[in-house]
Parts: sequence; structure tokens; C-alpha cells
Amino acid sequence: MRNRSRFLIPVLAAGLLSAACSGGSGSSTPTGPGGAAGGGAAPADGGSGALPRNQTLYTSGTQWGPPANWNPLREWDFATGTKGLVYETLFMYDPNTDKFTPWLAESGDWTGELEYTLKLRKGITWSDGKPFTADDVIFTFELGKMETVPYHPLWDWMKSAEKVDDYTVTFTFTTANHQEWANHLYSRAIVPKHLWEGRSEDEVMNGVNDKPVGTGPYAYQSHDQDRMVWVKRDGWWATKALNKDVKPKYVVDIVNSSNEVAMGLLLQKGLDVSNNFLPGIANLVKGSFGIKTYYDQPPYMLPANTTWMWFNTVKKPMDDREFRKAVAYAIDTKKIVEGVYGNLVKASDPSGLLPQWDKYVDKNVTSRLGFSYNPDKAKQLLADAGYKDRNGDGLVESPSGGRISLKLIVPAGWTDWMEAARVISSSAKAAGIDIEADFPDYNALVDVRNQGKYDIVLNNDKQLANTPWLYYDYLFRLPVQKLQTTTNFGRYENKRAWELTQQLDRVKPEDVAGMKKITSELQKIQLEDMPVVPLWYNGLWSQTTDSAWKNWPSSAPNTPKYPPTVWRNWLEMGGTLMLTELQPVSGS
Repeated sequence: MRNRSRFLIPVLAAGLLSAACSGGSGSSTPTGPGGAAGGGAAPADGGSGALPRNQTLYTSGTQWGPPANWNPLREWDFATGTKGLVYETLFMYDPNTDKFTPWLAESGDWTGELEYTLKLRKGITWSDGKPFTADDVIFTFELGKMETVPYHPLWDWMKSAEKVDDYTVTFTFTTANHQEWANHLYSRAIVPKHLWEGRSEDEVMNGVNDKPVGTGPYAYQSHDQDRMVWVKRDGWWATKALNKDVKPKYVVDIVNSSNEVAMGLLLQKGLDVSNNFLPGIANLVKGSFGIKTYYDQPPYMLPANTTWMWFNTVKKPMDDREFRKAVAYAIDTKKIVEGVYGNLVKASDPSGLLPQWDKYVDKNVTSRLGFSYNPDKAKQLLADAGYKDRNGDGLVESPSGGRISLKLIVPAGWTDWMEAARVISSSAKAAGIDIEADFPDYNALVDVRNQGKYDIVLNNDKQLANTPWLYYDYLFRLPVQKLQTTTNFGRYENKRAWELTQQLDRVKPEDVAGMKKITSELQKIQLEDMPVVPLWYNGLWSQTTDSAWKNWPSSAPNTPKYPPTVWRNWLEMGGTLMLTELQPVSGS
């Protein structure tokens, strides 16, 4: 699961607030555990003296351990900024406007039923001076033929990628999966053929790539145990071609040992943007601490993903849809939103689709088949399905009289989710369902989840993207494998749902009516069978300060509207463009 963090202890938060109120007003340079910048005695730039504060952007919230690789194909653990600041994509995608912006590509069009033609920008060079051409694009996509490369499944329906000339590529497919292809166009980081060809599959996927050469606006400068330092490079193609220029000379991503450190740095003006989850941030936004969020009122953050409750549908009683529906009605989501998160999140729509995908929600279906907290309804559903309290302990037994005792698992240390799991457990028991919250180690949880050896689990792996197809693929993909590592953790088998999901993939993105027709049918299946329960929208955690940089994205008039984050795999969704809109604060 991505973009996770630990709960900030409220008492400590209060202490940090007090310290901020009594401290000096100047901006600070983030320091390591030993009190010196860079960790121990290392200065902020890793060895050549402190970086000028008015030229440096300090970020945090992605990296929870020392930077270990600069490999853009390792989308789950590359050093923050590797994709976006160094390696770029063919297009940018803005989820707030649902618009694609040509980037390394100048244009792209379907030129046949099974053919897509890509035109590349001329005049782009790699940071080593070599020209960027069609050979690099073809090479990057053909790396996907290696089984361990994340986009290997693309070649199940891509037939070829062929060079027409130095700046034109034709892709041919066996099936025109329009939704999925659009996702690849802004997700795949293009790598230089002249430096990557000849690498073994192990080197491609496990190589550190410690001298990254990209087309982006920044280059590697240094790294330390607690930070990654990027420096602006001369000759970025977008300055001339698009009149775009990133403003910070340096981008320093800080590795945080805890959110307490992030909160302290933010209050001391040592961070410009924190993409950490910081409970209690509402008090800081309302106070005179100079901290801002995307919205100035609840939920304060843009939504980034949905938290789903997955039932293991191959185990009893989770194989019974009436039981699953009863659990859905038993959950007091409002108590989670208000009590656990302090209104930093919003309760999910019954469809689970993020607000940015609202146009694909069939309100007639969700109003007719949707659910909300109603313990009496939960009890009635249980009784009608034969689940009754036969021994008077307040908890129902199965229709055959067997005891029901289930575990809801979330990772140990994810304290917001742990508290949410306790609320779910309490709500379920009040409706007569024995669900205990259990907190295994993260790796242990992943093992039992993937093997189908669990009862109920929370998960939010799928992030906001260009298409709701990704969510339905996540929910309904078939066939079920021995190990379910990325989709359909509930092992729910519904051939009709999977057929519809595949049909949705083949609909052109501009055919909104065609997409809505299919998503309506999928929502009907989802809510009638309830294989998963959408609970709340996790926020795109982002807290900014105007101590050194201003013009941050927000809902306020006359401000940029990009997602304000440097999370992995989000820079191509507006994070890089955010850097082109920032303005230095005079005198900082």
C-alpha cells in the first residue's frame, strides 16, 4: 500500500505547536537525527556547504528510508523525483481537469482500428547531450517483453512498436484497449536506449542506476541517509518548446523517521511541502502558523484513493452476499471520518469511485442499491438470511448454528487504519457480527492476503488515474490465481463483471456515454453482490508554507490547480508542472 504514514501523537503535536509559537521566525534548513543538516555532520547538500534557502525547495512524505536506487522502472521504491524530475513521460495527465498534455510526445492518434501513431517533439536531448528519438521510445516499451518489468502485461495485446522515422512511432495491437493504453502514455518513463541496451533483465529491474540520465529539468547532485538532492540543469527542452521553467535550483527530499519530525520541520519553515499525513492539521490551517492545504476547510485535501474493505469470498460466511451486505450497513463510517481522521477524509460514495470520476457514477443505481450506516437494517438482513443469536451472547451464529468469529486485518503501525479497524469491529459487534481487529506485520499481512488466507482486509492500492477502468480491473480481474498480488484480493468470481470490465477497456476515453453505460452495469453488480465495501477517500496529503515559495496549488481563485505532491508516480500528474508555477518569496 502506498503513501502511508504513522499517526502523529496529539500531545506531541501540541508540544510542537507550542514550540513553534515561541521559536524564531526565520526559515530553517532541515537537519538529520544528529542535529546537523544531512544527518550527523553532513551539510544540507551532502558535502559542499549549506544550500541557499531562497533557491531550495524542501519536500517530504514519500521516502521513509535512505534513497537506494534511481531506476524509474522500480515504480514502488525509486528515489523521490527519479520519475518526473529526471525521467519523463510521453504525456502529462491532470486528474483535476481530466486533460492530457503532450510532453515528450507532440501528439498521438489512433490511425487505425488497431494502430496508434505517436509523433515526438524534435530538439529534445538527454542530459548527456545525446538526442532523444523514436529509438528510445521503442526500446523502453520493448523492455516490457521482460517478464519482471511492471508493464509486461501490455505485450499480451500489443503486437509491435515500429519506427517510421526518428520522430514517429507506430504501435500495433491485437486488441485496442483504449483506456489502458491512455494510462501507459502518461505512466511509462522513457529511458535512453544508448545507456540501457545490453543490460540483463536483472540489471534492468534490480540495477541501482546510480548515474541517472534523463530528459527532465533536474539532475542528480548528491544523496545521504536522510535526503535526496536534485539540481536544476541547463538546457531543459521545455523551457524553449513550452516556455516552462522550474523555479527552484535545488529540490531536496527529506527522509523522515516519523511524522513528528515532519510536523516539526513544517512549523519551523524547514519544509516547503509535506506530503505526510499529519492529524490535527486543521488547527494549523485555521491558526496563524502559515500552513496551507488545498482546501481551507474539510476535507482540506484532494482525494487520492479509496479505502476498500475486502471480503475473502471463498470463505464462509463471506461467500454469502447477504452477510456481506449486512456488514456494509453495520459500519459507522461517519465515526471513522470524524473521530479517527478529524474530517481530513470524506466518506466514500457507495460506488467507491473517486469524486474526480463522479460523471461515471449512476446515481439511480447508487440511490436504489447503495448502503449507509443502519444497524437495524444490518440486523434484519442477517435475520432474513438465517443468521441468529442462538446463545444470547449478542452475536449471531451461522444458519447452520456454527460460531462466527472473524478477523479484520490492517498493518501494525498504520495507526489511523488501526483505529478505523477498531471502529469497524465495534460497529459490527453492535449489529451482532463478531469481527475483531487484528494488526499483523505488513509483510505478513501481504502474504496471507495474496494467498487468500484471511477473512477481511483493508486496502487502497489503486490510486487516482485517468480512468475508472483501473478500479474495476482491481475489483473484478479474472482468472483468480494461486497468488493474487495486485488485484481481486477477495477472489470474487463474476464472469459478467469481468466481461464488462474488458469491454470498458476497449471504449475510447472520449466516449463518455459509452463508458457510463458500462460503469452503470458494473455498479449494479458491485452493489448487489457487495464483494467489497468502499469506506472513505484517502487524502492527497499536502501541507505547504509560503516561507520560501508561494503560488502553491489550491482551490483558491487565481492559483494553480495541479495536485500539490511529489509522491512517486504523481509528478507526471501535475507535480512537475507545479514546480513551474512556484514563485520565490522575496527576502526568503
